[in-house]
Amino acid sequence: MRLHRLDITAFGPFGGAQSVDFDDLSAAGLFLLHGPTGAGKTSVLDAVCFALYGSVPGARQSGQGMMLRSDHAAAETRTEVRLELTIAGRRLEITRQPPWERPKKRGAGTTVEKAQTWLREYDAATGAWKDLSRSHQEIGEEITQVLGMSREQFCQVVLLPQGDFARFLRADAEARGRLLGRLFDTHRFAAVEKRLVERRRETEARVREGDTELLADAHRMQQAAGDAVELPDLAPGDPGLAEAVLGWAAVARSTARERLTIAHCARAAAESAQAAAERVLDDVREVARLQRRFAEARKRAGVLEEGADAHQEDRARMERARKAAVVAPALELRDEAETEHRSASTAEGQARAELPRTHADADAAGLATAARRAAEELGGLDSARRAERRLAELVAERDELADEERADEDVLRDAEDWLAGWEATRAALQVRIEAAQEAATRAEQLAVQREPAEKRLGAARQRDQLGRDTDDAQARVLQLTERALAARTHWLDLKEQRLQGIAAELAAELVAGEPCAVCGGTEHPEPARKIAGHVDRDTEERALAAFQRADEERGEAERRLGLVQRALAAASAEAGDTPTEQLVLIAEELEQQYGEARQSASGLHRAQEALLHAERERDRRTAARQEAAVRAATRDTRRDALERERATLEGELTQARGDAESVAARAAQLERQAALFTDAADAVRAAADTAQRLKDADARLADAAFRAGFDTPRAAAAALLDDAAHRDLQRRLDARQSEEAAVRAVLAEADTAAAAQQSPADLATAERDAEAAARRYRHAVSAWDAAERRVTELDRLSARATASVRRLAPLREEYDRVARMAGLAAGTSADNERRMRLEAYVLAARLEQVAAAATVRLQRMSSGRYTLVHSDDRAGRGRSGLGLHVVDAWTGRERDTATLSGGETFFASLALALGLADVVTDEAGGVRLDTLFIDEGFGSLDDQTLDEVLDVLDSLRERDRSVGIVSHVADLRRRVHAQLEVVKDRTGSVLRQRGQ
Repeated sequence: MRLHRLDITAFGPFGGAQSVDFDDLSAAGLFLLHGPTGAGKTSVLDAVCFALYGSVPGARQSGQGMMLRSDHAAAETRTEVRLELTIAGRRLEITRQPPWERPKKRGAGTTVEKAQTWLREYDAATGAWKDLSRSHQEIGEEITQVLGMSREQFCQVVLLPQGDFARFLRADAEARGRLLGRLFDTHRFAAVEKRLVERRRETEARVREGDTELLADAHRMQQAAGDAVELPDLAPGDPGLAEAVLGWAAVARSTARERLTIAHCARAAAESAQAAAERVLDDVREVARLQRRFAEARKRAGVLEEGADAHQEDRARMERARKAAVVAPALELRDEAETEHRSASTAEGQARAELPRTHADADAAGLATAARRAAEELGGLDSARRAERRLAELVAERDELADEERADEDVLRDAEDWLAGWEATRAALQVRIEAAQEAATRAEQLAVQREPAEKRLGAARQRDQLGRDTDDAQARVLQLTERALAARTHWLDLKEQRLQGIAAELAAELVAGEPCAVCGGTEHPEPARKIAGHVDRDTEERALAAFQRADEERGEAERRLGLVQRALAAASAEAGDTPTEQLVLIAEELEQQYGEARQSASGLHRAQEALLHAERERDRRTAARQEAAVRAATRDTRRDALERERATLEGELTQARGDAESVAARAAQLERQAALFTDAADAVRAAADTAQRLKDADARLADAAFRAGFDTPRAAAAALLDDAAHRDLQRRLDARQSEEAAVRAVLAEADTAAAAQQSPADLATAERDAEAAARRYRHAVSAWDAAERRVTELDRLSARATASVRRLAPLREEYDRVARMAGLAAGTSADNERRMRLEAYVLAARLEQVAAAATVRLQRMSSGRYTLVHSDDRAGRGRSGLGLHVVDAWTGRERDTATLSGGETFFASLALALGLADVVTDEAGGVRLDTLFIDEGFGSLDDQTLDEVLDVLDSLRERDRSVGIVSHVADLRRRVHAQLEVVKDRTGSVLRQRGQ
């Protein structure tokens, strides 16, 4: 990192704009930043830090940057810091403006403007600055990444504060650890320690969680086992918890199996006792049943004895009923004959009541003759019926002719009305067809005009776009021409500078004893030397290449301009000078007319179809009119014929009706008379027949009753039983017989008789004994089932606990391993003899490197007397690893750095700061620190030591470094020629710069 230029405006004590040319100051390698106390020397360094990181070290950063503004600045002057520097071969410019309170542009009062930041990079190829970002966050990340250092590291390494390093020399291990941790960013190792602790806690929590689950299973096993085995007092995380739980589970399972065996034996004994009690109960129940059976049989026998008389009566009645059953057919025949005779007599009376008085007393033969004469007269009326039906048909046909006549009149009237307007309809349709044909012709003409208009409009739009492209291309050509001229001027300037310094470039190639390429001399007493800003061949060639690229870009832009201009000319020739807006109106008007014409032309087909339909309708209505006239003539002829036929039929019907209203009425009278006579003749004959059958049935019934042993037919009828009475009587007789047989069978049973001789059975006692035995068996089964479930549950929980122990085994191993590593990293393990934390171990290695790098310069500053060494011994009860001692070569003893004098402490801290800068530079990825600042401490040195220190600082130029000394020691102003003086005044401080 090399600083080139710093511009400060209204920052700190500087009320106006101040600039620092670090290239001029760094040419001598060593420069002095001096001024009276409070002038603002440190503010210059703060400005560098603020430009890079957006903040200043220590307590000076407050109020979000509002306190950085100079109190001497004018109200309208904006605070700004601009730093130009080179980092890793990239030349960057950083501009930062902190927030500031300015007067309002309108009205009274002030307003706060936000902070702003710009980052630019110089492009050597184009010779111009290129904007990279304006984001605070992006710029901060970019600078930190390129430098490889945080703000704290930069302030310790580049702005070397000697007071801090003096305190570092005298500090204890903890203070040194905090400083080194900020410089070397060992937070990742602290993060490793923290992560190990977290891993230990996580694994410990998981182990405890697993132990909790295991203990939960153990408590479940204890609940399942009951009070047989007592669970040991265990807690999650106890050593040997898994073995203790598994051992206790084995004992619990064994005890449960013993109890299961005992319960099984008790169940078998209870089962045998229950079976014996059930057998005794069955025997008692059987004796009680037989005793009840014998008592019931004796009771039934007594009931049968009491009903013996009624049984004898039922048997006598059943006998009389069997005899009467022989007479039953004759009785039934006589009843049927009487019923038929009664019905026939009634029918005869009813039939004679409906006959005319002239035939009321006629016999069957006379009635038959009258019926025959009525039927003959009825047959003569058939022709009259046909005539009557034909007359009705004639009336209906005449009505139909009248309906047809009215319908034809409607058709003729409608046809006449429609045909009267035919000529007007045809003329209107012809007008529509002609208008549509004209519109189609007009649409074709407009279609021919529309395409050229659209092409011309497209060309006009292309003309306008190409006009804008031509303006852009001309501006591009002008810009690239200016850039090419600037690149050419830059190249010529560099070429001229190189020619002016060519002597130094040739002198660099001189070799002692060989002739010069210019003069030929072999001695080179005073070869020319390169001055600052010397231009070499590579620089000139890069400038030439940049000019050639710029010139090629300009030529390409001119070629593109020519193409655009030719395209513009072609489009203008096609579109003409008419404005695009006017062409748009013309095209839109043509499009509208074309649409209207097409809309009108689309009605041609519909008009033609309407005309064709109207002509067809005219033909149809003309034909209908003619057909109606023909039908009218035919109807007149048919109506005359119908009228003649009707007159003939009416004469025939008048003769056939007689005094009846109609032929049908006369036929109905004759039909009723024939039916009455026929029915009456049949009724008279049926009554005579039924009377003879009744007389025969009485004679057969009297004979059958006498043979059956009854005095009269009435006595036989009284002895008869209907089906229900017969079934009921037979049922009582059969039930009596069955009951007698069943009672005799029960009383004859040997077992029943033997049981009746015994004392009454005690069923209640036997049932109580059986219930008690069953209850004991159920209790035994329940105990056995509980024991079996206990064994099953213990086996299941034991298997689960065993699986949990196996699953937790890798986790316990991981916990042991992580806990051991966490203890080692934290320095609390017994294996860590020096009680060094991991971060302290890394910092100790870095401190050892810093001490080695510092010793190189300390020996030179102290004339070889002092050497810095790192010590990892423990200090008291604290931890070891960050001790720092100085070895005095004069005494050969190693002593603490706190014993150094003031001057020795200064150059020791200076050596330590420079060594630290080298180590941090390497740690940051090898970024070169070409500009360093050393703040104060030189007043404590004597002249000899001061010379040695300045020699060490001056030797940094060998590594192409420049060192700025911040001091107010007067002797340094004589020894260091390049100076930057800070002069303070009532109106604010100013900077004065003096080069070599």
